[in-house]
Amino acid sequence: MARDMRAAALALHRFGLGPRAGTIEAIASDPQGALIAELDRLGAALVAAAALPSSGAANRAVFEYNAERNAKDKLARRSREAALKVAENVGMENPAKENAGTENTMAAQPEPPPATAAQPEPVPLPRRIFLDEAKARFDGAIGAEIGLVERLVWFWSNHFCVNADSTVMAGGYEREAIRPYVLGRFADMLQAAEAHPAMLLYLNNALSVGPNSVAGINRDRGLNENLAREILELHTLGVRTVYSQADVTSFAKILTGWTIRETVSDPDHGGEFVFLRRAHEPGPQSVIGRDYPDNGVEQGRAVLADLARHPATARHVATKLARHFVADEPPPALVDRLATRFLDTEGDLREVARALIAAPEAWTPEQAKIKRPAEWIAASLRATGQNGEIGRIVGGLNLLGEPLWRPPSPKGFPDDNAAWLDGLTQRLDIANAVAQRLADRLDPPAIAEAAIGPLASTETRRAIASAESKPQALTMLLMAPEFLRR
Repeated sequence: MARDMRAAALALHRFGLGPRAGTIEAIASDPQGALIAELDRLGAALVAAAALPSSGAANRAVFEYNAERNAKDKLARRSREAALKVAENVGMENPAKENAGTENTMAAQPEPPPATAAQPEPVPLPRRIFLDEAKARFDGAIGAEIGLVERLVWFWSNHFCVNADSTVMAGGYEREAIRPYVLGRFADMLQAAEAHPAMLLYLNNALSVGPNSVAGINRDRGLNENLAREILELHTLGVRTVYSQADVTSFAKILTGWTIRETVSDPDHGGEFVFLRRAHEPGPQSVIGRDYPDNGVEQGRAVLADLARHPATARHVATKLARHFVADEPPPALVDRLATRFLDTEGDLREVARALIAAPEAWTPEQAKIKRPAEWIAASLRATGQNGEIGRIVGGLNLLGEPLWRPPSPKGFPDDNAAWLDGLTQRLDIANAVAQRLADRLDPPAIAEAAIGPLASTETRRAIASAESKPQALTMLLMAPEFLRR
């Protein structure tokens, strides 16, 4: 079988997370087949997570950690206040000592303890959980044969984004609500994402109460429309499509009662999903011309099921996938093909991904998309054969404007080139730092051949070959247009 090295390199950059040593050659006989094989690999979307807590367990652990820390701080404050009070009382009982000479005062002080090496401050539990989740994510990305499935995980995690500033459960959310469904049905992922405690916290639905519910009447609490609006605008139908403000309000009423168990009163299951009937708005509701009877939690699930199969959802999802993988202005024929496949398979995301891979529009030679920062960092680590230190990776993402699990809004991080152009200067700084640290142990020309060889222009090859030093050559590779783009 003929080997197409250029198509193999393009596949690894456009659909995956960049080549590792030998991967271009490994898939050159059938690049499309290699991509399909990764989709079909059992458990392809899962990461090693045996040591990672569930979202609920992480929530409960952090609750207890914060409670203990607050208690220690309170005891320390009481101790200081008691010591001050004792000192004041001693001063009142011995007023002559207030004017005692400096020598006597100094003599009364205890000898300072001998100096010891400074002990590093322990990493707070919320930070440890975050870094452990981040490490599992990047270990999976760096170790993947191609990285297509990881790219799909990252895409869908950004589509259904939550924010780590809102909850310690952001990493667990990705493992629990995104990874198990990324090659399954969109409807199942939609149900898992919207009912996950991290999403309910991020979009304030945990506090939304039906105005006419028992809880709403007794507590004078009201409706929050954030989750309902973002489901319609961002997660399913798309902005300004087939719904109205009245549909948003009705859907928000349907979602009342979708909340989480309070850890303070439920130490065994705190932070987990619960449907609270007394907070649910009673009565039937209408959303986009369809009536939904009040049957508790199933009322919301029924709306989500209908949204998942709506033609507007198919087009919205197809457009986002095509924009992410192919071009800022995706070819209409590609969008039509993906939307049709979505509808024909009832939202089978594996089949939609297959359609993307098979589409001729997805294999245009031009590398039209700038890699997002996380993709570029992962590609750099894969190309240089490094595992990466997770603290540095997270710091790099912060510097480059894509802080892990901290999107700027419920829309997620932007997926157009303009959003990432300004950060290329910072990428150069990071590339320089990496090159200074690693290049003397590496062979930059060989890495360039393995990472971008079939795609490299004459100018890029000449620049790397004529570099004055190994660090300069490696920097030029990491900042080459063929490496920055997909």
